[in-house]
Amino acid sequence: MRFLPGLICLLPLLSPLAHAELIDDVNDRGELRIAVEANTPPFNFKDGDKLAGFEVELGQLLASELDVRADFVVTDGSDLLTGVESGKYDIAINHIAVTPDLRDRFDFSEPYVQAQAQLIAQKEEPRSILLVQSLTEKKPETDPVVSLAIPFQKGNPAFHASLESALQRIKDDGRLRALEQKWLGVDVVPKLQN
Repeated sequence: MRFLPGLICLLPLLSPLAHAELIDDVNDRGELRIAVEANTPPFNFKDGDKLAGFEVELGQLLASELDVRADFVVTDGSDLLTGVESGKYDIAINHIAVTPDLRDRFDFSEPYVQAQAQLIAQKEEPRSILLVQSLTEKKPETDPVVSLAIPFQKGNPAFHASLESALQRIKDDGRLRALEQKWLGVDVVPKLQN
């Protein structure tokens, strides 16, 4: 038992090494830091000096469901995902397609949009597939299904659960479908699974 007092003295030194959960950081700040490029209407864009679009309103709803403010940070493609990976931003809502490469680097929400769409080649950074045509146009039958989801740092299970719960409430009560109709004009939100 002689070692117990010594061990107790070491605990304060070890505590900074413990991994802080992202949801705790979000709650402590009272805001969800959301990275967007703000240059791709109708998803996210600047309307004068104000941000607007489908993903901007989705981010506002998610922050509200988490009981924090939405803090949108406009950035460019080279900083978007690296900023999420480093913790500079909590999430990115920027029509990011889930790919195997990105799954290795990030955890993702469930998709908020699944659609067949004409795609462009992957960008150098971020390595995501972006929609480039209006979702209302008729697409060739061979287009793959694109799942757009929200990336965040790996290893944050409490944040993941909170984000999923918030997104599910927004789907369940029809707010996501209403956003889809307002901004996209078509049915692209994934059907709820039983």
